[in-house]
Amino acid sequence: MKKTVSREQRIHSSIRYQGLYAWHGFKKIWEIFLEHKRNSKKNLQNPPFKSKNKSLLAHAGNIGNERADQLAKDATQHGQPYSHTKLPKQRIKGLLRKRMLEEWQTLWKNGDTGRKIYNIMSSVSLRPTNWIREDVIFFSQHGPFPAYLKRFHLSDSDYCSCDGIGTALHYATECIYTVSWHMRKPALNFEQEWLKRVANNLVSRQKIRGIMKFISENRDLFRPP
Repeated sequence: MKKTVSREQRIHSSIRYQGLYAWHGFKKIWEIFLEHKRNSKKNLQNPPFKSKNKSLLAHAGNIGNERADQLAKDATQHGQPYSHTKLPKQRIKGLLRKRMLEEWQTLWKNGDTGRKIYNIMSSVSLRPTNWIREDVIFFSQHGPFPAYLKRFHLSDSDYCSCDGIGTALHYATECIYTVSWHMRKPALNFEQEWLKRVANNLVSRQKIRGIMKFISENRDLFRPP
């Protein structure tokens, strides 16, 4: 004999089934939440990398992270209309790098400092110049040169002990104490081109390094008279 099920029984069974289904669904969500919480706590206790400077773990206070955030905000505000097309990671990195270089170039071009280096290298680049300390001192002309020291009131005279004006160019071309590394002195209106040529020539830079090391090791010899 076939057992009949009343409408009330069907409704009760349906409600009970839905309640069990909802309970199991909630239980599953709760388990996922707990698992995520455990993993988050584990990652905080054992981060995938260790930094000696804990402040690097946060964006605030880190110039690189803050700049990346600013570029990202600018991209959303002033970039192209939103598209569902997913760009490859390398493409995104390329766009950000291009934007960064453009801003860097603008700052370098319009800056008030570093003009002597700018006159030699007017374009910014991510490629290293392979300059060493002696190169930077000579081409920036910020070093043990009487003319530089007098300019900042660190010396009473801008003369070299050989009675010439103690500039970087003087030591590279005419000082009697640096004859071993001398190069031909350029005409006054070609001085900037001469510096560029020397900066781009490894043999010339080796001479510059020899001069700077000699001056550094013989400070008393170059004191003003």
